[in-house]
Amino acid sequence: MRLVLAAVGRLRKGPEATLISDYLDRFAKAGRSLGLPPVSVLEVEDKRGGGMATEAELLLRAIPDGAALIILDERGQMLTSPEFATRLGNWRDQARDVCLVIGGADGIDPSLRARADLAISFGKMVWPHMLVRVMVAEQLYRAATILSGSPYHRE
Repeated sequence: MRLVLAAVGRLRKGPEATLISDYLDRFAKAGRSLGLPPVSVLEVEDKRGGGMATEAELLLRAIPDGAALIILDERGQMLTSPEFATRLGNWRDQARDVCLVIGGADGIDPSLRARADLAISFGKMVWPHMLVRVMVAEQLYRAATILSGSPYHRE
């Protein structure tokens, strides 16, 4: 199993980068004993200004063949953290690669959205894509702690 976080844009030094690094490090440690690999982060950047269609082409190249494609999209399902953990555990048990995709400022191209196995929303509000990276990293860590029975997640 491989876990890939593919995102449009380059993360610069700052509080978001610190939080993402922290949560992905925690995930790597918590997930190791659960058979969850560290997350590979792949950033793409449309330097020619082609918009969502060009971003979609770049993102498609980052998605491992046969991977479960999870997009972060305001139109997606609002899952609970335990529901997300269960899905992640199921993909792990199937030895299926997982690729989480975060689009750019304009969102995800409809052609890529149509290919997704799952669209997840963090609510009806629109979030800056750099904050979405932080939230995805935290939810991955939370999922690992839920799967391990850790008290980090309280219900």
